[in-house]
Amino acid sequence: MMKKVVVSVSNDLITDNRVDKTCSTLVEAGYDVHLIGRLKRNSPQMNKRNYSYSRMHLCFYTSFFFYADFNIRLFFKLLFSKQDILWANDLDTLLANYLVSRIKKIPLIFDSHEHFTEVPELKYNRFAKWFWKRVEKRIVPHLKYIVTVCNPIADYFKKEYGVNSIIVRNCPRKDSIKKLKSKEDLNMPDKPILVWQGGGCNIERGMEELIESMQWVDAYLYIIGDGDVYNKLKNLASNFGVRNKVSFVPRIPFEDMMQYTFNADIGLSLDKDTNQNYAISLPNKLFEYIHAELPIIITPLNEIKTVVETLGICDFLVNHNPKNIASQINSLLNDKETRDLYSGNCRKVKQILCWEEEQKKIIELLSCI
Repeated sequence: MMKKVVVSVSNDLITDNRVDKTCSTLVEAGYDVHLIGRLKRNSPQMNKRNYSYSRMHLCFYTSFFFYADFNIRLFFKLLFSKQDILWANDLDTLLANYLVSRIKKIPLIFDSHEHFTEVPELKYNRFAKWFWKRVEKRIVPHLKYIVTVCNPIADYFKKEYGVNSIIVRNCPRKDSIKKLKSKEDLNMPDKPILVWQGGGCNIERGMEELIESMQWVDAYLYIIGDGDVYNKLKNLASNFGVRNKVSFVPRIPFEDMMQYTFNADIGLSLDKDTNQNYAISLPNKLFEYIHAELPIIITPLNEIKTVVETLGICDFLVNHNPKNIASQINSLLNDKETRDLYSGNCRKVKQILCWEEEQKKIIELLSCI
């Protein structure tokens, strides 16, 4: 009889490609998998998956009440359902999972996608930061199985709590994403295309400066996702007079999002080092741009620089001054030889930086449980 793994995450599932890949790997390894998330008012319809899933209706959608509501519902859902292994994605699902794992005496895997207590959304919320730090301190030292996305987070858990982690980077599967639509199919203009993609249009990601920089760039920018500053960015685009060359595409399934990326000329990732979470991050979009063979302009944050410095696939952003951003974009757009070189190098390294290599670590971990 197959063992059942219940995976939980606090988002609405549709755009979380890492969680989808993890669940698919578990299915391929012979587990019965059920994924739990939340249902928002504007949640798109789920695409077909090779595992079961459910999305919880919540009374609250923001602030501390959302997390309390989510964890209470998740606790009872897990408590009164059957599972052999629990898989908690990020700190905001850990409390409910940990309590149920202790009550039922079943294994728990904690998959930390970011340095949660240092995300910029907590920077100005002292109570929320204190609460999540306390949850982390009380639970993480007692965990036997921890997965994370990059070396700095693993180093943090080791230094702070004396626990070991395995590092599973969030790379796409080989050839899992293909160009299926043209610019015409997507109603994209016949101009150089810039893309910024991802789930979180949030503070301190350089997006405000990017919008301002478009005053001096003869290209068209696609921002795909949503988040705390999504509406602010739309207003900024109007205020700077660039609304006619910036498109805002709401959250869409991964395969649909990547169609825009395949038709772009440059991929952008401009996170700042103004918070510890971004400073040590290894953004999903980096690997997605690589698999789309797309030249990149990216902030040289520590872990990013470690991974890509010798690969010849990107220009590093010098600073976040809007005129400088515009200058670097224009320089790369006007240098087809360099863009072709970067694309060719992406084609080579995507054979190594892929989920098929990363998932081996998950399968090895499961063999120990």
